[in-house]
Amino acid sequence: MNLLKIYEMKSGQRIFQVLLLIIYVFFAPSTHGQQQKDRTWSVYKADAGSSNYSPLDQINISNVGQLKPAWTLAIKDNAEGTRPSQCNPIIVDGIMYATSASQQAYAVDAATGKQLWSFDPFNGKESGGEVNRGLTYWEKGDDRRILFTANNELFALDVATGKPVTSFGKAGKVDMRIGLRDNNKDIYVSSTSPGIIYKDLIIMGCRVPDVYGAQPGYIRAYSCLTGKLVWTFHTVPLPGEPGYETWSKDAYKVVGGVNNWAGMSLDLNRGMVFLALGSPSYDFYGTDRKGQNLYGNCVLALDAASGKHIWHFQTVHHDLWDYDLPAPPNLVTIKRDGPDGRPRNIDAVAQITKQGFVFVFDRATGQPLYDIEERKVPASNLPGESASPTQPFPVKPKPFARQWITEADLTSYSPADHDSLVAKFRSMRYEGLYTPPDLKGTLQLPGTRGGGEWGGAAFDPATNFLYIKSNDAPDIITIIKGDQTKASSESSARSSVSSQLGTTERNAHADQYLNSTGYKTWKDPSGNPAISPPWGTLHALNLSTGEYEWQIPLGNDEARQAKGAAETGQEGKAGPIVTAGGLVFISGTDDKKLRALDKSTGKLLWQTTLPALANATACSYQVNGKQFVALSVGGTTENPSGYLMAFALP
Repeated sequence: MNLLKIYEMKSGQRIFQVLLLIIYVFFAPSTHGQQQKDRTWSVYKADAGSSNYSPLDQINISNVGQLKPAWTLAIKDNAEGTRPSQCNPIIVDGIMYATSASQQAYAVDAATGKQLWSFDPFNGKESGGEVNRGLTYWEKGDDRRILFTANNELFALDVATGKPVTSFGKAGKVDMRIGLRDNNKDIYVSSTSPGIIYKDLIIMGCRVPDVYGAQPGYIRAYSCLTGKLVWTFHTVPLPGEPGYETWSKDAYKVVGGVNNWAGMSLDLNRGMVFLALGSPSYDFYGTDRKGQNLYGNCVLALDAASGKHIWHFQTVHHDLWDYDLPAPPNLVTIKRDGPDGRPRNIDAVAQITKQGFVFVFDRATGQPLYDIEERKVPASNLPGESASPTQPFPVKPKPFARQWITEADLTSYSPADHDSLVAKFRSMRYEGLYTPPDLKGTLQLPGTRGGGEWGGAAFDPATNFLYIKSNDAPDIITIIKGDQTKASSESSARSSVSSQLGTTERNAHADQYLNSTGYKTWKDPSGNPAISPPWGTLHALNLSTGEYEWQIPLGNDEARQAKGAAETGQEGKAGPIVTAGGLVFISGTDDKKLRALDKSTGKLLWQTTLPALANATACSYQVNGKQFVALSVGGTTENPSGYLMAFALP
């Protein structure tokens, strides 16, 4: 064979290789795009920025009316007593991962609803009924894991089998009690919301009891590979740490709370993690924690690799109302006019609160993007209490929940019921938002369940709209002096936590001021809401302007809806999701509806009645080119464990 023929053959090979390269360049992106679409909801609340946003648009305003049930999986891990499920499932490469109300983990074929595996962290024993809102996916090469918590333990599971990864921690789990202040077995800690992944770290918040002597909710990062504790941020600062001066001298030894139970968000490019922190404990009396109490009620930005403080903003000083930050900060990019009058994109953090405020900050610096004023608020009359003389109020946006009522707002379902409400209203101390707890009783509005709730807000990058579900649910604070172990202040919603406290925590303070009627919405003697509707509202807030585009009642109590009146709205904890198809999906109201609304106008486009209350935020994902909307649904008499349900177009 001569050299010319060899050259021609090699040239032909090169041409063939070039053609293969061209084919790859043009066709590989679509394959990659499909894989990415399979991961559009691979993190709790959609993505690391907690956007609750789906870029999918197959289901849209023109066809959502055709939405039908695609599959239903009945969970079978709880024999008696219905439980609410609060899980926001994640979907990775066609597999849905979720937790049940009994804190068990599941892998499900996201196209068919077929269960692939389940994991019981309690080996058949009673779970204790702790809340669990989801789990976390991590991968490195071929090593793929699900990380999730049950009670005080952080587990690592193999995604293919659901079996514990034995090289993680001790036999696949880490005890999250180790490394807290008292560092022993006689303390209570759990994790309501899943952790978030930064490289090979899982950053974890925790839930601690809202009682005297509970643990402080330190923020901790663990190795996803080994379970080793890598860093800790002390949310109640130790001596010598910044913020220590904002507490009583020995508060770090006895005060708990200041925990991240609501979840967190991550800016991967900046290497920053953003946390929404809760109030110090005890919630309603703070004589053992005089001062502003950093980092209680703070939006907190940390270096994700090291846990070092970057910036913070405290939304409530010396909290006396249990005004925890209830949801993760939304990481958003909004258009604002710059100094030259030209619009520019600003990476920001938007934080909703139980009080009904939205605080908006520059993401890198923590500088407010809308003015915030320190305003004078009422002083406390309780012995030994020192309420903060001022609190921060955003000038803009306006509050999305009611912060003031008068006698004219009290309901009148019967003359006797109305008279009872008026008498109670006149007997209490009430000076609007931040009226301190008082021995004569205090009206609190918004109450301990908001305003904003743990379902959080959804951000639409196409419009800069932030969608928020709010409650108008007043509480009555009744202060008594008594034994923590006998008081009824931690109502039925908190009883499971109190029952699991160690003796050290229960007996830390035997006689203190307590709220004996906490965590209950004020109602008249017949069980009707004490204040006029709406009791629940969905809002579309334009973050670029700080103005609300629309606000509508969400949910309807038909029995209490006045003839010819607007829908009543209902309380609800689930949050909205928003999609590129022009839709907002939301559940969570007592009428058991899942709704789809036009994101531009709030117009109802589709709804369905679920088998039970879906006290959970939905998700949306795509498998094999088909878009689904799915959510966790609570238990029924027929199936106490609840369901996973998915909807799709025919």
